[in-house]
Amino acid sequence: MVRKRLVRQRESIIMVREDMNLDWQVCSRARLSRDARFDGKFFIGVRTSRVYCRSICPAPTAKEKNVRYFPSAAAAAEAGFRPCLRCRPECSPGTPAWLGTSNTVSRALRLISESGLEDGGVEGLAERLGVGSRHLRRLFLRHLGATPSAVAQTRRLHFAKKLIDETSLPMNQIALASGFGCVRRFNAGILTVFHRTPTQLRRLVRQTVLQPENQYLFRLRFRPPYDWHGMLAFLAPRATPGVEVVELGSYRRSISLDGGQGYFEVSLDEGNNTLVVRVQFGNPRSLFFIVERIRAMFDLNADWAAIVQGLRTDAALAAHVDAHPGLRVPGCWTGFELATRAILGQQVSVKGATTLAGRVVRTFGQPFRRASGLTHLFPTPQVLAKARLVTVGLPRARAETIQALAHAVCNGQISFDRIADSEAFLTRLCEIPGIGKWTAQYVAMRALGEPDAFPTGDLGLLHALKLESSRELEQRAEAWRPWRAYAAMYLWNMASEYGARASQPLSSKTPKTSHIRSTSQPGVSAVV
Repeated sequence: MVRKRLVRQRESIIMVREDMNLDWQVCSRARLSRDARFDGKFFIGVRTSRVYCRSICPAPTAKEKNVRYFPSAAAAAEAGFRPCLRCRPECSPGTPAWLGTSNTVSRALRLISESGLEDGGVEGLAERLGVGSRHLRRLFLRHLGATPSAVAQTRRLHFAKKLIDETSLPMNQIALASGFGCVRRFNAGILTVFHRTPTQLRRLVRQTVLQPENQYLFRLRFRPPYDWHGMLAFLAPRATPGVEVVELGSYRRSISLDGGQGYFEVSLDEGNNTLVVRVQFGNPRSLFFIVERIRAMFDLNADWAAIVQGLRTDAALAAHVDAHPGLRVPGCWTGFELATRAILGQQVSVKGATTLAGRVVRTFGQPFRRASGLTHLFPTPQVLAKARLVTVGLPRARAETIQALAHAVCNGQISFDRIADSEAFLTRLCEIPGIGKWTAQYVAMRALGEPDAFPTGDLGLLHALKLESSRELEQRAEAWRPWRAYAAMYLWNMASEYGARASQPLSSKTPKTSHIRSTSQPGVSAVV
């Protein structure tokens, strides 16, 4: 009886999957050329070997009649294929969260990456999204070819495989770190999917470099191109002294999570389309969340091929896009920290905001001395809710805004975690005195990862396009949907270059990253 039900369920999944919008001709060309730009956008199931691969798999090319294409790794797994041990699907950049999906599925994927199924399962996730659980399952089957539970299970198994291959953690800790409740379930899941035990998988690993205790090395893939220089150029002038350091082509910062402290460092391995991430953290259970947050922070799931199509339609953007391919939207470690930094930047330059942030950290942050240049942790909402911020030179109005935000977070009125309804969250954020529409859109861009967030009233955006009003900018930006956040990054970049060129004859010193001043109020610039 149970077997018949499972067979019927699998047949319904296959029927739904056949209706999904996957162009097999495009997939075929990408597979034959091993084009890295398509890595993670679809997966290839080989009927003869019953394995599924990435588009860049180095294995001998299978005949077209022997392959099937799936929009996600979970869909391939649900159809009975197991992961390839050569191309390692767990290392792919991941399916872009918004690629061909509804807004509900996009939000659900973001919540699943933040362990959104742990509290209440699929029913609890559907309730948070404001839909029925059956409808949510239908949406996942239609767009991803697998149920929410299957997607979450595949992510857990892929992360477990990554820990087996790239760390020396004992298996019981890997089981906990990858979200399995016990070692028995972990062993059974790995054996079912990979047809090998965890120990047998580890024996296949060729790398023998052992990391120091509580230190881990991960390689996170992205789809080229990736403008790493542009990412660091944006983060460097905004790096909070003592908390963040950008130097020698790398980014480093201190972190605090669930009572634990640590840091991570990110650098580029351009030849392999990979970011190399070194994490130092005591509790391995936090590794999944840390890695997922870093992926979001550096926008590794972005699909540049889709983004560039919308941006190149604007003549003013096209030249800059071609000159700087692969510019991403930088994320953040915590939404509260980013929102606080945005408030600190009101009515001052980027350099001034960074100076204020350094004073706040030195005065109210917890000391931290485990890595070069990292001296503090960013203050928590509980600390800033009681802090006398005017003592560090902050104007009273902005000090009151930060305290109001901190109180709202402490009281549970605002939470930056597991946000199911972005619009409702931004509405609550704007209810705090001193936080306007621009600040909310800036938070949506960098903390929520909303690709279509756009601070319309920003003077820097107006200056870059030589427009006179926000209404003109809004009309111009309609053509960039749903990638207006990426357009904003390019326009800010253009404004910075214009400012640098304008100031060059006046001084022989290196020009500032941005000459623009910013605030949360409409009609002024916001590059904070």
